[in-house]
Amino acid sequence: MGTLHYGSPPASFELDDRALAHIELVVIAKLRRNEPFAFTVPQPTGRTTLWIGVGSTLRFEYEQEEHEISRAWLDELLDSASTTAGLRVLPERAVADPA
Repeated sequence: MGTLHYGSPPASFELDDRALAHIELVVIAKLRRNEPFAFTVPQPTGRTTLWIGVGSTLRFEYEQEEHEISRAWLDELLDSASTTAGLRVLPERAVADPA
């Protein structure tokens, strides 16, 4: 499990390493374009929604060194981040990436 640390002092949210690697890429892409967005993080007792903007303090922490990235899943997550509902941890579909 990986951990997303948000804010100062940080609130910490555990996510699967592979999912977190994809979320990190979405966050970086959105912030590079100066596009703030909401991110809803699933919690054992419900959910938490964070506002992610250029002034956000974020740290991504992983158990594993590297993670295989699915372009199809990344595109789905990027699309969700651009909606009014914001980014959500969507399940990875069993869709093969085009070669």
